[in-house]
Amino acid sequence: MLRTQIQFTEIQYRRLRLLAQRRGVSISQVVRESVERHLDDESYDAETLYSRASEIVGAYDDRENRDDLASNHDDFLDEAYR
Repeated sequence: MLRTQIQFTEIQYRRLRLLAQRRGVSISQVVRESVERHLDDESYDAETLYSRASEIVGAYDDRENRDDLASNHDDFLDEAYR
């Protein structure tokens, strides 16, 4: 395992400590399980990712005739989702 340092608010820490005590595990274990659940919720299989990407292909007009799409695609995609 890798070691890292994170900061919690006082309320978050108290809630984590109480939950860990009730379950009889460490705060670290509660945090690891919580992170894993969150990551599982956010993960998608390749088919889902390709499907989501294909939904936006061609969906946005290039009204400004930009010729730097390849080099600035992340900025343009961020702008499109705002």
